[in-house]
Amino acid sequence: MTYCVAISVDEGLVFASDSRTNAGPDQVSVFGKMHVLVEEADRFLVLLSAGNLGTTQAVRTRIRHDLEFDRQPNLRTLPSMAEVAEYLGSINAEQRRKHAENSEHDGAMTATFVLGGQIAGRDPGIFLVYPEGNYIRASSQTPFLQIGESKYGKPILDRLVKASLSLEDTARVALISMDATMRSNVTVGPPIEVLIYNLRKPRLLRHMVFGPDDDYLRELGRSWQGYVEKAFSVLPPLPPRPTELLRVVDE
Repeated sequence: MTYCVAISVDEGLVFASDSRTNAGPDQVSVFGKMHVLVEEADRFLVLLSAGNLGTTQAVRTRIRHDLEFDRQPNLRTLPSMAEVAEYLGSINAEQRRKHAENSEHDGAMTATFVLGGQIAGRDPGIFLVYPEGNYIRASSQTPFLQIGESKYGKPILDRLVKASLSLEDTARVALISMDATMRSNVTVGPPIEVLIYNLRKPRLLRHMVFGPDDDYLRELGRSWQGYVEKAFSVLPPLPPRPTELLRVVDE
């Protein structure tokens, strides 16, 4: 299992991912799930991955070979983020079909991606690319996208993410969302990667990795837990109501 999230705010983009891969109770490994595909003067593209490890690696290998051998199309020649998402989706669907032919479990061969970045002259964007090859784009109403074990961290994003957040605060929200997920699902775990893309300074990427014994990651989790408990303690009490007895109806 994995958890990855990408968030779009006015100042730029924030990406976060865990690095734990679980194929059973005795097969837990560490694999990075955040990959910078292109970092050039006219474009920046990053990929988050979840799902079958073989499929995700096959997709990245195909993308890398298209770039290396200048096959068309490739990530350097596509003129828009939407076309990059379309290209990624077609490769993902192709690899899924290829691996499914040699497996009895088609569903186990699937992979899902979050693609994010910017091409010069166009707005930045984040896209969720499904195993079937189709995709959706984040919007002002839904400025974040998640893949993997998303349900535990989503309520925090729903409450806190807004377009006016600073990149620093957005990164902290992403980490709190990750902390909530790790607390509820032990198959999601560090190292945790965070990447910050600043629209005003696109050449100055900020990449951070937090290991299992990282002091900041631990302190952030402890602080969040403490403030949640404090907030709960000052919630208004239940309103007084007449005692109502439930009537049991014999069937």
